[in-house]
Amino acid sequence: MRKLILLMNCPDQKGIIASVTNFFHKRGGNIVYIDQYVDRIQNAFFMRIEVEAVLDQDDYEEINSNFQNELGVKFHVKYDFYLADILPKMGVYVSKYDHCLYDILAQQSSGKLRCEIPFIISNHNDLEHIANQFNIPFYHIPVSRETKEEAEEKQLVLLKKYGVNFIVLARYMQIVSKKVIDVFPSKIINIHHSFLPAFPGAKPYHSAFERGVKIIGATSHYVTEELDAGPIIEQDTIRVSHGHDVNDFILKGQDLERIVLLRALKLHCERKIMSYNNKTIVFN
Repeated sequence: MRKLILLMNCPDQKGIIASVTNFFHKRGGNIVYIDQYVDRIQNAFFMRIEVEAVLDQDDYEEINSNFQNELGVKFHVKYDFYLADILPKMGVYVSKYDHCLYDILAQQSSGKLRCEIPFIISNHNDLEHIANQFNIPFYHIPVSRETKEEAEEKQLVLLKKYGVNFIVLARYMQIVSKKVIDVFPSKIINIHHSFLPAFPGAKPYHSAFERGVKIIGATSHYVTEELDAGPIIEQDTIRVSHGHDVNDFILKGQDLERIVLLRALKLHCERKIMSYNNKTIVFN
């Protein structure tokens, strides 16, 4: 038995759930999970289904093709099928901060983050020793204003060579251009502190400290051309007070960043997210 995951959305209308469940029933599938959501304002229907069935590659391709023919056209469905036992391949981008990278590699090596990591890319050499600890290939691709286009071409070659499905910017301190975003729409995940846009710049925690904020936070989102404005996947906050100094702010913020980023990555790897109108539908 293999598990098949379906993510779909379409205009809301009668008979969708019955038609989809009957589609799998006719093929001997057993639905073990189903969740749906209706956006009343947009009149949009979203659903995630897990089906257990005896499947080989031909069965999978037949289901994918027939779903489009029988239901896709009729209900104007946008959908994706995934086999749960085929793990997504995640390209990891880093710069000099290591707190997110350590957590990602530890969670992945222990099986808690269900994906493959074929390589790590960085614009600096500082974290190569961490990649070596986990026996993951490390590629140093420097980026400057003059070499950015060439660097991204090298990145795209590696991403294609290794068959990468999505990318995580694990505190990668470079802006990803449209060239890469267009190849991976809603498939590049970033993490940042939640002070934007109130406290932009190189030292947001220092700015926040000077204003005496009482809450700090972190936000993980998909990357779009508009900087830090893509669909939000996961967020969290923690309280701070006048008794904390700037270093406390930074340490607490980094803890939130790694926790929130891991939550987002797990949701993506488990096929529980749909992007829609610059928002996300996150299933349980």
